[in-house]
Amino acid sequence: MVVEIRMASPGELDLVRGLEERLHDPAIRSSPDKVAALLADDFLEFGRSGEAYGRDEIVRRLATEQGRERSELTAYGYELRPLSTGVVLLTYRTFRKEEGVPDLHTLRSSVWKLIDGNWQMAFHQGTPTVAKI
Repeated sequence: MVVEIRMASPGELDLVRGLEERLHDPAIRSSPDKVAALLADDFLEFGRSGEAYGRDEIVRRLATEQGRERSELTAYGYELRPLSTGVVLLTYRTFRKEEGVPDLHTLRSSVWKLIDGNWQMAFHQGTPTVAKI
């Protein structure tokens, strides 16, 4: 059996990265309808805390989040890998700077699926890590 590995195009990376970054935006995060539109019904997250969260819990938590406006999130090193038709894996790193708190470095991965013509996040994981030099 021959398995063909297709690389993601720069346009696909830009599209999915843009959707992912919408979830970093405090104006989007505070809107339950906007967050829900980006997440698949069966969404699952393994947070950097080690806890698992479903879609409804994430929508609720993001809507009531406090203090993110006072911190700065930097994301970098985006890579996109097609997993199957209409399913991609986005990986990247972030660090969050907040006054008086050590920087939080995280390795992130998200699975995005094309559902009814719209890309939605089906899975996300944030793994604590150290600075990547």
